[in-house]
Amino acid sequence: MRRVELSYSLASGPHAPGSALHNPLIALLDAVRVNGSISGAATALGHSYRHVWGELKRWEAELGRGLVVWEKGQPARLTEFADKLVWAERQAQARLAPQIEALHADLERAFAVAFDDAAHVLTVHASHDDAVALLRSRAASAARLHLDVRFMGSLDAIASLNEGRCTIAGFHVPPQSPPGSLAQRTYQPLLRPGLHKLLGFARRPQGLVVARGNPLRITSLQDLARNGIRFVNRAPGTGTRVLAEELLADAGIAPGQVGGWTREEPSHAAVAEAIASGSADAGLGIEAAAASRGLGFVPLLHEEYYLVCLKSVLEEPPVRALREVLASTAWQQELSRLAGYEPWHSGEVLSLHRQLPWWRFDRPKRSR
Repeated sequence: MRRVELSYSLASGPHAPGSALHNPLIALLDAVRVNGSISGAATALGHSYRHVWGELKRWEAELGRGLVVWEKGQPARLTEFADKLVWAERQAQARLAPQIEALHADLERAFAVAFDDAAHVLTVHASHDDAVALLRSRAASAARLHLDVRFMGSLDAIASLNEGRCTIAGFHVPPQSPPGSLAQRTYQPLLRPGLHKLLGFARRPQGLVVARGNPLRITSLQDLARNGIRFVNRAPGTGTRVLAEELLADAGIAPGQVGGWTREEPSHAAVAEAIASGSADAGLGIEAAAASRGLGFVPLLHEEYYLVCLKSVLEEPPVRALREVLASTAWQQELSRLAGYEPWHSGEVLSLHRQLPWWRFDRPKRSR
């Protein structure tokens, strides 16, 4: 069994959203696969032809396996073994994305405090979302605000807020979820008017992530019940799992009719990677995850992603700094460049009553 060693480096500038653990062998193989030649790979990586050739030969000797196939007049291509290495590493990184982000956050928090005593630190537990990772970069560069982000399911994030383990929680729901909905039954017990306040963040589409070109012609939830379609799900406790259950119920489809319903992945990225690798055909996810891997996307609805905090912390310096970043034109323009996202009341303090109509009670009738 091969041993894995981890390392990290310090760099100037903001954290690159979506950045993963770097492995030089995988980067080399991927460059050959994309460019179809050693010279193209060398140019893409900023190395000489001789260096790339030497590294390929060194790794082949180290691993005892061939990595690249050369045929006269044909582009260079990866061997089956090298392809498996690339896909296995991508799947592992996608599944570990929340933990990798947490590791980044831990290290960056430590160095933020070491280098800048005046930096604000704000603990954020949130449903997995590409825009939250992007916000971490913007906040650090624009406001000396370090967001200590932990990705987890929406329900766990709000529970963390209520237990005092974070200051900000992130969750998402369909717009104006009606009374009696699964969203109401799930979130209402966790949120209290007068105690919690919502911060506007973003709107994003949720839909079916499918293979490039959608070869199986998956266009609706009903298609998930077709024989042979392999679905990949999110774990219980995530907002996307709540949404999937509600959408299926509304469509009159039982979970048992969906092949692969019990297969679970921890993030949108991992769902997309499962489909990109060919081990699944469809999964509920966000457009940005599909776009980043060149996959197809069948939109089903737009949903609102909220940040929530206790009313008592709204005017504390770190939360005020976050609100200012969210309300800035620079942030909203950056968010709009992320596939499918649009600013939505960004940075505004919103009422639970107005946004989530589950607490609207009929006024008592006056006695005559």
